Amino acid sequence: FGGGEGQSLGGGGVDSSKLSAEDARALRLARFGGGTTISTSTSTAEEGTTDTKPVETKDETMVDETKEEEEKGGDDKKDEGEPEKMDIEKTDEQEKEAGDVEMELEEDPVEDPTANLNKEALETLTDGMGFALLRAQKGLLFGNGTVEGAVEWLTEHQEDEDIDAPIEIKPALTPEEKAKKVQQIKELLKSKRQEREEKEKVDHVEREKQRRFMGKEITKTKEQMDMEQRKRTNYLRKKEKEDFKRERERIRAELAKDKAERAANKGKLSSKLGVEGYNPDAIQYDVQPDGSAPEEAQASEPKKAKKASAGKIDEYISKISSYRAGGDGGKCLKVLLAYVSNIVDNPDQEKFRTINMENKAFKSKIKPFIGGKQILLAVGFNPNDGGNALVLDSEADMTLLSETKEKLAAAFAKY
Repeated sequence: FGGGEGQSLGGGGVDSSKLSAEDARALRLARFGGGTTISTSTSTAEEGTTDTKPVETKDETMVDETKEEEEKGGDDKKDEGEPEKMDIEKTDEQEKEAGDVEMELEEDPVEDPTANLNKEALETLTDGMGFALLRAQKGLLFGNGTVEGAVEWLTEHQEDEDIDAPIEIKPALTPEEKAKKVQQIKELLKSKRQEREEKEKVDHVEREKQRRFMGKEITKTKEQMDMEQRKRTNYLRKKEKEDFKRERERIRAELAKDKAERAANKGKLSSKLGVEGYNPDAIQYDVQPDGSAPEEAQASEPKKAKKASAGKIDEYISKISSYRAGGDGGKCLKVLLAYVSNIVDNPDQEKFRTINMENKAFKSKIKPFIGGKQILLAVGFNPNDGGNALVLDSEADMTLLSETKEKLAAAFAKY
């Protein structure tokens, strides 16, 4: 190196032995930054003066050494800083609050409030208007600093007991008072924070209770809806079974009617004639292939209907009312009511005392249903010799006919 001067990391023409540790570090950083200049104060024993010289980065070897030292120091700082990271985050809020408190307590140096008053206005009040100096100062302080405002304030407060009291100058807080004030404010903030946290806990509990209550209400509502759905399903299933049962009874009644018709017509049903001859409406189970009745039907004669009992009229009406499909029961009750009403209302007319069993109304609305013909037999009708009509007995009980009329009318209205 030239000039016989020793070079060091803090060199560059500056004696490193005269530098403090902070200045040497700043010089090394300046060299590492490339072209950065820094002023360094050195004490010269001989001259007793301070020299300031720019330091420039030129030596690459010194830069490398500085870089290695900085990297090594950075790794050490990284290892030392990691354990403190959690503590810093933990106390961040407290430090922030403490910093805010200290900033609030930072006050400007205490000054006399009367020092900045307008001297001309003060002389006007004292010399020109004769106010005492203390009162003039108070007037300017509390009267917006103008003569007019001061006079107005003095006029309003000249009778106050403390009008001549000295102007209070609030002294600056001592370090002990400041520390005590900071501690009081910190405790106040802590109590406020605790109060806020307690309130948040209470609010959280209330929200949790509300959430649980709503959950229970939703569950209860869902259970009720499920119950109603089950009830509807059970009702529909039951109704379907009842409809099936009624339809089965109706079919059985139709089968019984067909069986009775076959028995009355030597094993044949009413049919229509076609181009090919006999064409029955239903399957002829009791008819031979040649169209003749079976031997049992030919050998046996039709049995006479059993005598109906007047005491079973209510039972007969109940059986007829049970036919609900297609309103067949109501139609049967209506025709029976017409037959009986004609007899009761017109007992002397002979035409109402005979019922033609070949009539379409009788065959379709009375004969197919159990209890229809039995009611007519119970009130006094009997088959004629030809078996194709019902004739009312001359000794029929009119009282029974009237009662039967009322029962049929009530049943038809209820149906």
